[in-house]
Amino acid sequence: MLYLAAAGVGRIGIVDFDVVDSSNLQRQIIHGTSWVGKPKIESAKARILEINPFCQVDLHETRFTSENALELARPYDIVIDGTDNFPTRYLVNDTCVLLGKPNVYGSIFRFEGQATVFNHKGTWVRPDGWAELSREEKKALREKGQDWFYDAEKPGPNYRDLYPDPPPPGLVPSCAEGGVLGVLCGIVGGIQATEAIKIILGQGTTLSGRLVLYDALNMKFRELKLQTNPDRPVIEKLIDYEEFCGVPQAKAAEKEAQAGMAEMTVTELKALIDSGADDFVLVDVRNPHEVEIAKIPGSVLIPLPDIENGNGVQRVKDAMGNKRLIVHCKAGGRSAKALGVLKMNGVEGTNVIGGTLAWSRDVDASVPEY
Repeated sequence: MLYLAAAGVGRIGIVDFDVVDSSNLQRQIIHGTSWVGKPKIESAKARILEINPFCQVDLHETRFTSENALELARPYDIVIDGTDNFPTRYLVNDTCVLLGKPNVYGSIFRFEGQATVFNHKGTWVRPDGWAELSREEKKALREKGQDWFYDAEKPGPNYRDLYPDPPPPGLVPSCAEGGVLGVLCGIVGGIQATEAIKIILGQGTTLSGRLVLYDALNMKFRELKLQTNPDRPVIEKLIDYEEFCGVPQAKAAEKEAQAGMAEMTVTELKALIDSGADDFVLVDVRNPHEVEIAKIPGSVLIPLPDIENGNGVQRVKDAMGNKRLIVHCKAGGRSAKALGVLKMNGVEGTNVIGGTLAWSRDVDASVPEY
């Protein structure tokens, strides 16, 4: 948004329903500390108008849903997808397809990012008769760089060509669970802004038909060619995208597994530790990099992803022996999820309400909040 405003874009619409949190500031640099606790859209508008007071900033303080998506997107020429979950990404894609608008896509995960332009003209195609060529003939064309040709008028792929089916719920960790390099957001966001400006100007070749992959740790960019899938289902209307991505079923299964789960506060945990009791094991299900920031003394690290894929279940059983199990994470959500998985594997335990955040606030202020 900062670069679009600085480039002179005359109208920007922002859809968001969240407030600024201090944890946002390492990557969402449009906000400042004075805006913590206030609506993100108000903070973004104030910053945009400092850069470009002639920009019309439309604020939509609401969740982007199947009920309002067409109405919200219709007045704008380009949609830029800065969302962080699969149901909304499919919703953005289908909205753009139905309205015939380009979708400038970007996503990030830990130290990696990707970007492309969906639903826009111009894409890469194979030579005529490619499927009938022999392996040797294909190799010869590949060596000459003639295995792909750019067609500036052919409609490009959309998100469903890249991801025909959503991943199982919970497979991909959120930023809170997996962490993200803040600068990575700037790199991918800068690519998205560049593509949007190119579309506005009608200059250059967009990323339509190409997916850029960025590896921040090794400072490498790679490019993959994308093609439209001729067998892709026709998008005729917006649907229930949480249902499509299996979110309600996953939540129901998780809720059932967590039913009747025992809980304890951090002050109760502190009293238990201070009593010198040795009849329990405290398991931390966060990721290793989080433990380097903040830790509850005496905890054993067994990350949630290891428990979910089954490898960590036996490690929990080994750590317990004949002792009772207490589990914690950063705020209590991941530990509850871990206990739900463990319950299905015959292991009962107690969840620490509030995790390390509550420990820092109510027990030991020297433990950092993050």
